[in-house]
Parts: sequence; structure tokens; C-alpha cells
Amino acid sequence: MTAVAKILWLIESRLGDNELSLERMADHAGVSRFSLSRMFPLATGWSLSSYLRGRRLTEAAKTLASGAPDILGVALDVGYGSHEAFTRAFRDQFGMTPDELRRRRSLDALELVEPLRMDPAEKITLAPPVIEDRPAMRLASLGQHYTFKTMDTIPHQWERFGAYIPELENGTPGSVFAVVGRMEDGHDGFDYFCCAAIPEGAELLPGLTEMRLPAASYARFRHEGHISALRATGAAAYETGLPAIGREPDTTWFSFLEYYGPDFRASSGPAVEEVWVAPDR
Repeated sequence: MTAVAKILWLIESRLGDNELSLERMADHAGVSRFSLSRMFPLATGWSLSSYLRGRRLTEAAKTLASGAPDILGVALDVGYGSHEAFTRAFRDQFGMTPDELRRRRSLDALELVEPLRMDPAEKITLAPPVIEDRPAMRLASLGQHYTFKTMDTIPHQWERFGAYIPELENGTPGSVFAVVGRMEDGHDGFDYFCCAAIPEGAELLPGLTEMRLPAASYARFRHEGHISALRATGAAAYETGLPAIGREPDTTWFSFLEYYGPDFRASSGPAVEEVWVAPDR
């Protein structure tokens, strides 16, 4: 059973527990808080806090739509300590108050958050990573912000960045990366940058911005299969890859890098070769 599956089970069995903290969930899954807050959205497309809130409020909405007589009782049943906090969260989630839904007696047009499968992705077994020290990098980048619900449109960003590749490769062939920004629990998104390494002194092409990454040690995990399975590889790097070598991730600068290697061809779509995670010292 994966760590994510353990968390999904715990959430469904403890929806009314207002002490279901990130630390408690991480302990239950046997991983660190930092790893859990990153592997969960990679595996499910939800931040952990958003999914937990959505599940609680969805079950509350179903109860209210069936005519529950006591709104405070419903709030307490799904982990809210006061009528006011529950009403505020409910309105933010569904665009109406609990009382309005109870009077309407219909869930139509509400975006409910139903339980995710407890086996959301096949568990990936990673080969031991190659640990490599890399010098500082100067990158030409094209960035965009995504939510965990819009990240499936990242290929459109690569399509735009592909037009820059031929000229960028004249500087440093084969040095194409993606920098995946930090994923913090409580935030529903992250920044994503398509990048190519460029030498010092080279001018940036119009439309691109400069990014600098400091010298660092990387754990390089080989990605097997189609790019669509990349999220599972990233989650596995956090869940099992780094713990297997006794390390924790250092997310000071980013969550991880996607390395595309010397055979990158934007015209045929990026085929990720490796996921790089910076381990702690």
C-alpha cells in the first residue's frame, strides 16, 4: 500500500477529526511532512489540505441537501469547531451558505470532491539514483503558474518553448530542463519553468527570462516510460527513492528538476530522461 493510499484511507476514516494534521498524516504514512506535501499532489492532482477540505465539505453538503436539521451538528461531524468557520469554508468551496443549500435540497451544479481511489497510481520501483555534484547553472526560462487542476496543460508551454530550442542549442546543445517550483501544503499550485542552459555572457532571447541555480548535489532518478507517467516518478522519488538512501529532499530552491538530455526534440514532444531531486546534506 503506497503512502498516498494510506493517507486516502486515513482521511475517509477520520473526516470528523479536527486534529488530523499534516504531521499526524505523515506519521501514519511513514514519510516526512515535506515529502508528503509534495508526493500527494503529484500522485493525485490535489494539494493535501484542499483535498481534505473538499472531502469534508462534500460530505457535509450531502447531509445538508438531505435536510439535516442542525447545521452546527453537521459542522462538528466534519471537523469544524464553530458554525462561523464552517459557513465561511462552505461558502468559499461552493459559493453558497450551508443554510441556502439545506433550503434548496439539491446538489446540482456543486463541484463535489468525491473520494479518490486508494490505488491512484501503480507503485513505481525506482533504480538507485546517481548522486552527482553539479556546478551553478544559468538558464533561459519560460515560466508559468499552474494549479494542481491545470497542470495537465503543461505540454502547451513546451510547445511555445520549442520555438526557442534551435537557437538556444547553438549555445549549449542538449541542456534542456524543467524546473518544478516548490509545492507547499496549503497552496493549490506551483511555478513551472521550461529551461535551457546558456553560457555566461550570452544574451537572452526576447520573451525568456534568466534563472540561476546554485551549485548543488542531485539525486538523479531514471524515468522509464511515457512522459504522462512523470508525476508518479516524481512522487516515488519522494516516497521511496530518497528514503532508500537515507536522505531527505532539500526544497530550498525547487521541488525537482526534469532533465531531458541530449536527444530532446521539441517537435516530437519532450521525453523525460531523469528526475533530479536535491537531497539534504
